[in-house]
Amino acid sequence: MREYLLVFLTAAVVSYLLCVFARELAMRVNAVAQVRDRDVHAVPIPYFGGVAMLGGLWAGLLVAHHLPFLSLSQPQVFTDARVVLIGGTIICAVGVVDDILELDALTKLGGQVVAAGYLVLNGVQLYSIRVPGQTGQLTLDPTQAMLISIVLIVGTVNAINFVDGLDGLAGGMVCIGAIAFFVFSYRLADVNNLTLAITGALLCACVAGACVGFLPHNFYPARIFMGDSGSMLLGLLLSGSALTLTGQFAGVQLTGGITTTLAILLPILLPVSILVVPFVDLLLAVVRRTRRGQMFYQPDKEHLHHRLLEFGHSQRRAVLIMWMWSGLIGVGAVVISLYTGPVSVIAVGLAGALTLLLTFVVPQLSGPVERAGEKAGEKAGEKAPERLV
Repeated sequence: MREYLLVFLTAAVVSYLLCVFARELAMRVNAVAQVRDRDVHAVPIPYFGGVAMLGGLWAGLLVAHHLPFLSLSQPQVFTDARVVLIGGTIICAVGVVDDILELDALTKLGGQVVAAGYLVLNGVQLYSIRVPGQTGQLTLDPTQAMLISIVLIVGTVNAINFVDGLDGLAGGMVCIGAIAFFVFSYRLADVNNLTLAITGALLCACVAGACVGFLPHNFYPARIFMGDSGSMLLGLLLSGSALTLTGQFAGVQLTGGITTTLAILLPILLPVSILVVPFVDLLLAVVRRTRRGQMFYQPDKEHLHHRLLEFGHSQRRAVLIMWMWSGLIGVGAVVISLYTGPVSVIAVGLAGALTLLLTFVVPQLSGPVERAGEKAGEKAGEKAPERLV
């Protein structure tokens, strides 16, 4: 655990420091988020936060190579981790080009498929699915496995990209998801008396650290955005981490207290449960735009975070509320599957009640005051945009 913590801290520190240089680079090449009707920021903000996080991810992996325990792990651990990070580098490069030139949706989708295809062709994919109630596993046809894996990766990439609409929102949600997935991966190996050096845990430690290093620069009021280079990178890393787990634990029998149906399916369902909020947002956006006769990728200002702002939440609190919903679903799924019994159910239930209270009751009491304060800050920013850009 201490070595994972060191990997986490390395990724966090490097990501934090590189944000300064990435911000300057973005301004030099004019990779800047201009103010549009659907945006909530009031002044132009530079992109390339994803470039800084990518540096933190590679730094974390490099440090892991030189740690006493992790460096002696099975070759597959670092082989799969490198494959996922190379795929992340590919998709980050596509995002960088988009941040500068604004690629069309189909071109970006093509880049996402290429990055996902790289993972699949190098062995990071689904191989089998454990069926609840049966001792065996459902082995997938190679073509089926490849297609399902690519769909999972591309879907996760776009879910994170869709939810990246408020300062700190996507970074915080992915950080929560990575921590939850790290706990599940680590615990899964522990209860089965297997090595604790696993790719899923290593990648999640890097992802969580990179997000923590990025968030101080990105939380409201943001000084840098992750851009598509960051949102697509994080989506690929989360889905890639899950796929490495299903491959490395394909033959493991879940024992030692992990006995529920949820736990059997969790290696596949956890990325979905962690990202259920952005996935729901993505689904609603597709339905909403299709009913209007628009293409599903055309932007609007009706995402869940926009609705929270309309409901009376400030930007900061809207972000915290969506963090709480992501944590409730993702972390709650992990807690209930790993720790059976009434205590875990009660704890998740209380967390759910608190989240509902903060979502629907608090804005009626204090929302107008906080929103007025944020609007005043935005107007002050409009008068001096050069300080932010």
